[in-house]
Amino acid sequence: MAETINMPKLGFDMAEGTLVRWVKKEGETIKKGEVLAEIETDKATVEVESSASGVLRKLLVDEGAVVPISTPIAVVGTADEKIDLPWVVPAEQKTAPAVVPTESETSQPETPAPEKTESASPTSAPVPSIMPNQQSEMVKASPLAKRMASDQKIDLADIKGSGPGGRVVRRDIEKALTGQAMAMAGQPSATSPVAALTGMKLADQTIPLSKLRATIARRMTESKTSIPHFYVTHEYNVAALMDLRKQVNAVLQENEKVSINDFIVKAVALALHQFPNLNASLNGTAVNRHSAVNIGVAVSVEGGLLTVVCRDADLKPLRQISVEVKSMAAHVREGKVRSEEIEGSTFSISNMGMYDVENFNAIINPPEAGILAVGSAREIPVVEAGEVKPGWRMKVTIAVDHRISDGVEAAKFMQALATYLEEPVRLLI
Repeated sequence: MAETINMPKLGFDMAEGTLVRWVKKEGETIKKGEVLAEIETDKATVEVESSASGVLRKLLVDEGAVVPISTPIAVVGTADEKIDLPWVVPAEQKTAPAVVPTESETSQPETPAPEKTESASPTSAPVPSIMPNQQSEMVKASPLAKRMASDQKIDLADIKGSGPGGRVVRRDIEKALTGQAMAMAGQPSATSPVAALTGMKLADQTIPLSKLRATIARRMTESKTSIPHFYVTHEYNVAALMDLRKQVNAVLQENEKVSINDFIVKAVALALHQFPNLNASLNGTAVNRHSAVNIGVAVSVEGGLLTVVCRDADLKPLRQISVEVKSMAAHVREGKVRSEEIEGSTFSISNMGMYDVENFNAIINPPEAGILAVGSAREIPVVEAGEVKPGWRMKVTIAVDHRISDGVEAAKFMQALATYLEEPVRLLI
């Protein structure tokens, strides 16, 4: 019997997605779990797997279409069965698709361009034309890039594509819009060597928010204004952790070496067992305590950040956590991830220790109950037994949803975390 595949919900607040590309074509055989299509959400371009095995009988939406969640997008069945589903319209009943106008239909006299009132500066950077021309139709570009170019009146012929085979993709359009805004300001960019050397005063710049940046802005505003945050900071003695990491990495291959963050992921996952309120989410007037401990790890990408999810981190050895997080972070930075790699976290970690940050507060990632902000491991003077000695210390701050938990519970969690970070051999047992 034929099965329908719907637009998946790839996030608790996702309402729609853009079907960027069909990986499989009509008539091809597909197995359950194989990649069916690439879908762009507010966060990333996600590879969506088929939920059924068989022959791909019908593709119900076109590439580039914006589709609400739960809308049928494809039908999988056997090669010869009759497809009798209400949303599969017989070919003879379909509305004819829009056709490209013929040359005679497009041979309208061109509207003369308005006269220029000012000459362009000889030092101005080239800016993509703001009006599309016939060459744009011949440029290789993704459906999403074409739609963005049309909306923003960008000429695709002037864009150098960075996708496969020189294909113009979304990031190329966003880059063009940024360059356009800088050029319209009539001044060199803030990174211009000329501006740096001459001390030239730069004009204000208006740079459009990328889709990812706009999503981060919306979600973080909602989180900060709707969730009553409170914070608890603890300073850990990480001398033993630094030594253990050095010993472990001495026997591992270069691509297998573990980071301080890998130890923290494992330690947090184990500590959460004792504090189920912190591995939870609020559902109306009830608290959902999650049985799985799925740790979200914030990963910096161009123009924002995404969270990758290490599932069942409490059950995995340190080495496996390290390999998985590295792999998922690479997928995120390449712009293609699986939905399970960025959805389903139950508690998050944001680590800025690599940027020499002493400590900071992070904003909770809804609908989770808490997030851990990790600062740098620093060698500083410490007092032990009345003597000043060098020692390794690391400050960590937890942000907690006050509707779900209270300060005492958060403080006890931070103490439990010390058991693992200050006696890290427990993480290897």
